[in-house]
Amino acid sequence: MQHEHHDLIHEFPEYREEIHNLKTTNEHFREIFDAYHTIDKEVYRVENNIEPRSDAALEELKKRRLVLKDELFRIIRQSKP
Repeated sequence: MQHEHHDLIHEFPEYREEIHNLKTTNEHFREIFDAYHTIDKEVYRVENNIEPRSDAALEELKKRRLVLKDELFRIIRQSKP
């Protein structure tokens, strides 16, 4: 079974414009955004057996991705007027 990437735009399509604006104006957001996508790519490679790892390692990656996603969403929500 082919797994998909969970890029932020697909996770929060209604915030597409805010995400773009934050990436260009907020260094902290951009750093977390980049870290999120790096981990998402790693999860994708593990889930699709491109880079096999243990189930525990995959779960840890997913937890780290979720923490970053929650932080990004918090920043996005705070940026809305």
